[in-house]
Amino acid sequence: MFLPIRTNIWPRRTPYANYALIAVNVLIFLLSYGGPYRYLIGDKLTILPIRTWAFHWMLLPTALQPHQFLTYAFLHGGWGHIIGNMFFLHLFGNSINDKMGNLGYTVFYLAGAIASGVGHTLVNLNALSPTLGASGAVAAVTGAYLVLYPQTLITVLYWFFFIGTVEVPALYFIGFKMIIIDNVIARLPDSVAYDAHLAGYAYGILITLGLLATRLLSASQLDLWAMLRRWNRRREYRDAVAGGYDPFTGPTGRKRVDAREVVSPAERERRATVDRIRHQISDYVSQRNIAAAADLYSELVRMGPEQVLPRQLLLDIANQLAGDRRPAEAARAYEQFLAVYGDSQHAEQVELMLGILYARYLDNPPRAIEHLSKAVGRLSDPGQLKMCREELARLGA
Repeated sequence: MFLPIRTNIWPRRTPYANYALIAVNVLIFLLSYGGPYRYLIGDKLTILPIRTWAFHWMLLPTALQPHQFLTYAFLHGGWGHIIGNMFFLHLFGNSINDKMGNLGYTVFYLAGAIASGVGHTLVNLNALSPTLGASGAVAAVTGAYLVLYPQTLITVLYWFFFIGTVEVPALYFIGFKMIIIDNVIARLPDSVAYDAHLAGYAYGILITLGLLATRLLSASQLDLWAMLRRWNRRREYRDAVAGGYDPFTGPTGRKRVDAREVVSPAERERRATVDRIRHQISDYVSQRNIAAAADLYSELVRMGPEQVLPRQLLLDIANQLAGDRRPAEAARAYEQFLAVYGDSQHAEQVELMLGILYARYLDNPPRAIEHLSKAVGRLSDPGQLKMCREELARLGA
């Protein structure tokens, strides 16, 4: 058994729309759940835990009405049904709400419910069983997460003979486990609307790719659209070099251009690598994955000491390195911060952090005293000032 329990990103803003959708789903479930009640659907007697007033909210193949393609998604057949759907909606929906905004996310969710209902109905025109549940809409949201955050990590709880957790990239867990295995290969039990799930995933993936392609949704270097574009560029390059040079046709379609700057292939490759790393750092920070950004920062610094990040970005990474017990790298980041942004309002705190790093972790008392002496005259926070003075006293300064 595998159960995703968390992701390694979180929303920057409160996902009000997602919370509201969860609340509405739970409220309607509490109002509509009851019974069991007996209903005659076609010529089949069916027992359902749905109150009579909500019967025509279900998606009924034998008595289709337009409103059912939306209302069915707010009904659930039991506590496990509602809890499971709302858990996954909370797990993946918060980040999508943050990315799309409250209005855009609400429209996307409701349209996903309709699309999954339509898809299920087209595949099951002769079915007698009614359809209910937010699973299709949640699948649409999960498909959007796959497109927007394919490289984020999902912590998965597993239990067989023993229990543990493992981190799996979203691209693989959602793409293979949740879509292919759960809804294509292992279609059990029969009472689950797998076609509604697949329609929801298809809607979520295709619509989100379309929003990124048309720039109606801001893209990043880490989303699936960017990955597909990079793959296509590599494919075009392989196709271009595979044919070689034709001496009869020559280099058709080429135009002579006089370059003003002569750059060696090695330097071009270095610049491209630097640009790629900087973009990835920015994207990781936008996804609140500071740990991954800090790892890339260390790689960026090795490309050359002139590589400088924006002020807040550099400070966040320095703090992450310090928290990860990487004092030498943290000190280098803090030193770069002071060299470039020495007039910042945070400079005195950075001086204090450098003093502590040099004193306690890097065994460099002279450098520690230098930074602590600068900090002690500028700190205004009583706690920080006390810490600074105590550290200076311990060093005998």
